[in-house]
Amino acid sequence: MRRKFKVKVNGKEYDVEIEEIGGNIESQPLPKRREIIKEPEVEEKKIERGAITAPMAGKILDIRVKEGDNVKKGDILMILEAMKMENEIQSPKDGEIKEIRVKVGDNVNRGDILIVMD
Repeated sequence: MRRKFKVKVNGKEYDVEIEEIGGNIESQPLPKRREIIKEPEVEEKKIERGAITAPMAGKILDIRVKEGDNVKKGDILMILEAMKMENEIQSPKDGEIKEIRVKVGDNVNRGDILIVMD
């Protein structure tokens, strides 16, 4: 059985002829629905006061300060390589380096604490 229809697409009319090739569409199995894959929930880390965290995952290439150093806002503290690019981790404020929690060659994840400042 053939049926003719007029279809309008983007303001233009088309004559369409459809042929039924058998079977009842209602009896056809529906394709399986794709499941939506949810991102795993990230556990929020409690960041301690004065902590400088990794802005992205990467590898520590160089550490330019040591514990006890006084730094100024904008001083380069370390170099973090991510996606083949070297990223300068700068001091967000004037202060003293209290603790360095990474070493050259360490791989870090986004949010890991790198340095704790006073």
